[in-house]
Amino acid sequence: MSTGTGTFEGGVHPFDGKSLSKDLPTLTVLPKGDLVYPMAGQHLGAPAKPIVNVGDKVLMGQRIAEAGGFISAHICCSVSGTVKAIEQHRIPNSGMAQSIIIENDGQYTPAPGVGEKRDYTKMTKEEIRQAIKDGGVVGMGGAGFPTHVKMAPKDDNKIDYIIANCAECEPYLTSDYRMMLEEPDKLITGLKVAVSMFPNAQGVIAIEDNKPDAIKLLQEKVKDEEKISVMPLKTKYPQGSERQLIYAVTGRKINSSMLPADAGCIVDNCDTVIAIYMAVCESTPLMRRIVTVTGDCVKTPRNLNVKTGTLYSELVEYAGGLTCEPEKVISGGPMMGQALVSMDVPVTKISSALLFMKEDMVSKYPSSPCIRCGRCVAACPSRLVPQKLYICSTHGDLDGFEKLNGMECFECGACTYGCPAKIRLTQAFKQTRQAVGAKRRAAAAAAKAKQEAEAAKKAAEEKK
Repeated sequence: MSTGTGTFEGGVHPFDGKSLSKDLPTLTVLPKGDLVYPMAGQHLGAPAKPIVNVGDKVLMGQRIAEAGGFISAHICCSVSGTVKAIEQHRIPNSGMAQSIIIENDGQYTPAPGVGEKRDYTKMTKEEIRQAIKDGGVVGMGGAGFPTHVKMAPKDDNKIDYIIANCAECEPYLTSDYRMMLEEPDKLITGLKVAVSMFPNAQGVIAIEDNKPDAIKLLQEKVKDEEKISVMPLKTKYPQGSERQLIYAVTGRKINSSMLPADAGCIVDNCDTVIAIYMAVCESTPLMRRIVTVTGDCVKTPRNLNVKTGTLYSELVEYAGGLTCEPEKVISGGPMMGQALVSMDVPVTKISSALLFMKEDMVSKYPSSPCIRCGRCVAACPSRLVPQKLYICSTHGDLDGFEKLNGMECFECGACTYGCPAKIRLTQAFKQTRQAVGAKRRAAAAAAKAKQEAEAAKKAAEEKK
């Protein structure tokens, strides 16, 4: 049984905006133009490597790129068609990445074996992990960590909990909510697949209590399951953060130097668990995303079942178009999403939402001096002191930032949201964390070079 309290210290309660899109059934849409599959930016780790060439004919579900390293993921085509180009293309984080461009033939012809039913109870855990890897499944909550790696901890016997992260705490997002209502059996079976790989594990479906209908439905469906339960959580941002979720469900704590497995837990997003089911039980790789298209200038906000590789620019009309010109467009939610500079970017494995806002609230309210009210401290779920970290950030004091445990910040934005002075705390911390990371990598490289030089010198002296 889980032993957590269903909540955590800190956090904030922003306007959730979920009523805009939560009540309409998910609409399945098909792409109209070419599809774009970036090799980077849709999974954590090394970029994938193309295994097709320009002019090749490809089938839906066919692997078109292989994992580029241990921490990486395969990429499969979501349509059938022809490889039109392999070139640099903009991705949602505003960067550029090598991408495979597919001209869709409109036939959606599946590759051999795609869709074949499999009984996971007759598969070994190695076979299940391979099926997850073959399916290119990654964490779809935003991080994109390759799921087959997450499912291979050092000791399977030490995993006590497999947590299906169905909190969906980010404002405006309702894609996971719709999947809980529309595909509950896939969610439950996917969790059973994951639990079957670990002899001592229990499965927990963790849902914020602002989704009572989803909680009731899933509780009814798992009432006879010995190893699966549903745990309601207090609605509070960032309840869906891995560290906060683990504490809320189990009472166990982890920090940035630990993995969830160190606390006996594995956490997978709601749609990731469904993707596990699809990869293992239906031999279908990850090639769709449920994207919430919403905001205060969208005519009919809703959730769309979209082929990966579809351009964002194609999605707006399926939500009825825009009622006005937005000042800000965000890929993801308002707290941790990425502001877009172009709509000519593809839906990736980690795309969750497309948010159109009438006003750019950040630029509307300029920052003013800190009044030392302490609201940022109360909001921080990592129990840091953002006001002091901000002084280190603005003065380039990387050592001071580290001493104040600034690397424990996971950039949730709670401190910035709660700051009455509208100081861009999270942005400053993100830049400083990147600088600290670069400094650490440089120090590690220098230490390695020194060690190699000393070893070479010693070898030379021994030869004499």
